[in-house]
Amino acid sequence: MSNPPMISVIDDDRSVRTATHNLVRSLGYAVESYASAEEFLHSPQLDETSCVIADVRMPAMSGLDLQSHLIANGRRVPFIFVTAFSVESDRARALRAGAICFLIKPFDGEELIKCLDAALAQPGTAARE
Repeated sequence: MSNPPMISVIDDDRSVRTATHNLVRSLGYAVESYASAEEFLHSPQLDETSCVIADVRMPAMSGLDLQSHLIANGRRVPFIFVTAFSVESDRARALRAGAICFLIKPFDGEELIKCLDAALAQPGTAARE
């Protein structure tokens, strides 16, 4: 039996990061959480990640900049963005670069589950067991 997909949760807000982590884990996925994009980029799970759930606005490197960085380095991974600030230019940039979803905090757990299902259905991504 194959390992469950690895989902990486990146959010500088500890309460959002913890709640998202716990929801993803309850669905049977492997999950790792990070307080910053830089922490994620230095993690051993970087290459194992099947989907990234990232805050748009974080100190230093934003979620949007992380997405661009990974694409520029040949690493295409489905992104689900979450944000407390609904800025149309951020949403447009994320979706143009291939993001699966752009959720506004507080988001409903069912919305996130639908986004995860869509992300993991992408070609080349480990499917949900």
